[in-house]
Amino acid sequence: MTFEPDLDALPREEFAFPGPLRDRLVAAILDGRKTATTGLLRAYEAEGEPLPEVGRRAVVVDSEERPVAVVEVVAVRVVPLGEVDTAHAVDEGEGHTTLAEWRAAHERFWHGDELRRLLGDPSFTVDDSTPVVLERFRLERALRP
Repeated sequence: MTFEPDLDALPREEFAFPGPLRDRLVAAILDGRKTATTGLLRAYEAEGEPLPEVGRRAVVVDSEERPVAVVEVVAVRVVPLGEVDTAHAVDEGEGHTTLAEWRAAHERFWHGDELRRLLGDPSFTVDDSTPVVLERFRLERALRP
């Protein structure tokens, strides 16, 4: 008999906002390409969310809010945006092969209307000193094919 976790007891993990980007990120998690993510420290603060901790398990949800996977955090660091390295960017599994590509894509997201609304700052921008949360995780198991 295998242990089945109580999915309702685990926190939810949402990547990006519901829509095409979240769908691509979830697909990358499920196929093993995505093992890292980057969030703005300010977004954690705005949502009153604690930073992820090593060993934390969470249920990844898709754009329809359906559980699709269980992941476990294996590393967390808070660093200035200018210190993110290429290895982390590649491990985000979005197909970026250079740090410049990764940064441009993330800046488009972070400077987007949805995130600016979340932060309550319509002119929010990032620079090399902006604190970001670098998280590494492993796919514990997929919940659907």
